[in-house]
Amino acid sequence: MHPLPAQAFRPADGGLVVTSADGSPLRAYPGEDGIWRYPVSPEDVSPLYLQALLTYEDRWFYWHGGINPYAMARAAWQWAASGRIVSGGSTLTMQVARMIDPTLRGAPRSMGAKLRQMARAVQLEWHLSKRDILALYLNHAPMGGIVEGVEMASRAYLGKPSRQLSHAEAALLTALPQAPSRLRPDRAPEAARAARDKVLARMVERGRWTAEVAGDARIERVIVQPLRGHWLAPLAAERLRQRPRGTAAARRVVRSTLDAEWQSIVEDMLLDRVDTLPPKVSMAVLVMDNDSMEARVYAGSADFSDARRAAHVDMVRGVRSPGSTLKPFLYAMALDEGMIHSESLLVDAPQTFGGYRPGNFQASFSGAVSVSEALQRSLNVPAVDLLDRIGPARFASALRAGGLRLRIPAGAAPNLSLILGGAGTTLEELVGAYRALARGGMAGRVRLTADEPRVESRIMSEGAAFIVRDILESGGRPDRPFYAGGRGLAWKTGTSFGFRDAWAVGVTDAWTLGVWVGRPDGTPNPGFFGANVAAPLLQDLVAALPAAAPVPRVPPASVRAQSICWPLGLRTDSTPEGMCLQRRQAWALDDAVPPTLPERGTQGGLVETIWVDPRSGMRTDPGCRVPGTPRQVARWPLALQPWAEAGMLPGTGAARWHPACGAVSHAGAGVRLEGLDTGAILRPVPGRDRIDVQLRALGGDGTLWWMLDGKPVRRTDGASPVSLRFTSNGAHTVTVMDEGGRYDSVRFAVRGLPEHVRNDGSGGL
Repeated sequence: MHPLPAQAFRPADGGLVVTSADGSPLRAYPGEDGIWRYPVSPEDVSPLYLQALLTYEDRWFYWHGGINPYAMARAAWQWAASGRIVSGGSTLTMQVARMIDPTLRGAPRSMGAKLRQMARAVQLEWHLSKRDILALYLNHAPMGGIVEGVEMASRAYLGKPSRQLSHAEAALLTALPQAPSRLRPDRAPEAARAARDKVLARMVERGRWTAEVAGDARIERVIVQPLRGHWLAPLAAERLRQRPRGTAAARRVVRSTLDAEWQSIVEDMLLDRVDTLPPKVSMAVLVMDNDSMEARVYAGSADFSDARRAAHVDMVRGVRSPGSTLKPFLYAMALDEGMIHSESLLVDAPQTFGGYRPGNFQASFSGAVSVSEALQRSLNVPAVDLLDRIGPARFASALRAGGLRLRIPAGAAPNLSLILGGAGTTLEELVGAYRALARGGMAGRVRLTADEPRVESRIMSEGAAFIVRDILESGGRPDRPFYAGGRGLAWKTGTSFGFRDAWAVGVTDAWTLGVWVGRPDGTPNPGFFGANVAAPLLQDLVAALPAAAPVPRVPPASVRAQSICWPLGLRTDSTPEGMCLQRRQAWALDDAVPPTLPERGTQGGLVETIWVDPRSGMRTDPGCRVPGTPRQVARWPLALQPWAEAGMLPGTGAARWHPACGAVSHAGAGVRLEGLDTGAILRPVPGRDRIDVQLRALGGDGTLWWMLDGKPVRRTDGASPVSLRFTSNGAHTVTVMDEGGRYDSVRFAVRGLPEHVRNDGSGGL
């Protein structure tokens, strides 16, 4: 006799089942023989099935040594009497021998084959326990098509684990191995019902079940789901399949952390939306439990069956530009650095940062904004300004320490474009990082199996996490009225350059959710941005998930509400009298109420000394023949001058200039030219034969004179913009000067214009 086949010791035969947290199959991978199996132990199978199986197939299973002489004699007598096989006489062990031995499985029925089967059964009984033999049957019994084993049959046909089988279902699955092709319940329900009823009758006949129980079971109709591959979370399952697994059990069943019901709901939501998207556009969703850091929903693509949308590409792990989704971490870092509080004055106006001129998504500017307003409205210029002060390399390093790794091209260094999406990251890492907003500043690595280690890292302080979450959730104003109810969703959207990626990431007390929409190949989708594509899906996801009990939101000990004043940004009680032009309520971290950030390109702060004629109340100057009394006043940053002149900001209280002092060189904040940087090189748009530039002067007093290459070309009042047109190549200097003689200049070059085009000599001012 040959040694026992390897299947006697390796029940799953190379197959793999990836399951949800409750054991529901997400995706089954066939074994080496192409068969679907779901490994199961006798303890995990319904006692009703074991009763039906042993009563119907081999009621002396625990008493014989592999062969039942009485059953064999009865089968031989019936065969001799009728001339045909009436009953096989095979024990459960003999059936297992046929299942696991390839030489017996396909052999025709004959006396020689039966003898070999009996010998193999004795060998099994000698080497294995009764429990092991029963387990082999439970995992290898043919159930029709490519399905073997009671657990896989129960889930494939009935949609439930075998431990939940009813009397009727237990009888049905007991009958199937008798003729698995002929009795398949999805193809021959009536034949399957007749075979089931035969088992029920045998159970009553042998006193195992009562007639009443069998009668109720016969009433149940044989209704099963089609035998086909129904996959949930296919990309998550594939990811888990590719992971190295240690023990034999781990190679057969991988239990994920996903929730099968929620996964199914989310996949249906994606299918409902996918037809509204352009061709080749996909979606991805990831939902993480904030406490355990376990993934509950993992949808790497919108429709796994649609190859046109690159459904096989897992966009949960795809590296893409995050757009503006990194801004909450920048503001949190600035809070922890003591640079800002929640109502610090920021400037949303055209600015240049070493040649980099960011604009806003709405192509407009808002002037004076608070930190809360800048973050909630996702304004670009204030964020770039803040990153420039912190340093792109420091910011990228802090994110990396928190588990959010930014992918930058080889040889490149972090720059100011980081905060607008100028680097790559993944949906998985974003979700893990956003978890910090709900867990005291601790980011977490998403876990797909319960045995993965818990990896947490601090990405911001507890106080910064509270303030940033409050801003994203409710606006960040301590003086607003609090209300109970709702889901408490703090969320942020993002759109990458060229509308390639649309993002929405949100945090509740219980969950962190992420949504990505775009084309896996990176092709732009004009008009698709986070707020109109990803955010509605995020809101629907939150509504579909179970709501946790509301948790009272209490600021940590490091966060306090403070009354502050604009434009200086100080506490109200620390602001000199008359300099509080606008009062606001702010969240302050560690009792730090830093002043407004230093103004770029100017000397001094936002407090200046003016002289006022006590008789007329008009402004004068020490060099003016009209004497004046010195007074300190607060002013707005120069970049906000257009909004101040338009009456959109509270005035400084400074009077108009005395007519006798009009030509005197007034002290003040100076004049600054905005719109060009020294050293800039201007090139035309392809196909154009001219270059148009718009400039603006900030600061200064009275009339402004504009000069091109030393020649006066225009005179303006205030901060009115000036247009400049160039039609020839060359080096140029633009200068602006106010009535007090203060001036600012920029030197630049024009290149790339057609040489035959004649310059008009004035630069087109």
